[in-house]
Amino acid sequence: MPLRYMESDQQLWQVMSSTNTFQMDMERAETMRKRMRSVEEKESPDVVDGAIVEVAEEDTETNPPVSEHMEVSMNQILEKIDQFTQQVSELLESGKSFLRELTTEFEERMIAIHKEQMEKWQDEIKELRLLDASNEEINALLQHAQVLLHSVRNDP
Repeated sequence: MPLRYMESDQQLWQVMSSTNTFQMDMERAETMRKRMRSVEEKESPDVVDGAIVEVAEEDTETNPPVSEHMEVSMNQILEKIDQFTQQVSELLESGKSFLRELTTEFEERMIAIHKEQMEKWQDEIKELRLLDASNEEINALLQHAQVLLHSVRNDP
């Protein structure tokens, strides 16, 4: 049974590691989405002191202009990514909650096992003390009997 928990822990650790990697990818995707939005906002010319100034796009080579259909498709994918990320976050939270409950249960069981073992050993100590007292009493009786036998032998 402990092996099963260990395998689950390893699997959970792998999921958490994958999730951390995924979250970093999501942050990159979010940054890209923000860039796309800023590019959309910057496509209209800006007015400074009555003169029209066009904003130069920094990332025209890395983010070529896309059609509306492609933009909609990319936004749908980004929404799917957000939903999936939310599901993963919820699973991680439920996993953490499960592990906290499991830890609490484990601690309680270990404390109960410890308490039971301590009680058994205390009972053994009591039995040993009773046995020792009984042995001492019997030993005293035997010594008294030896003294009596020895005195009977020596008395003519």
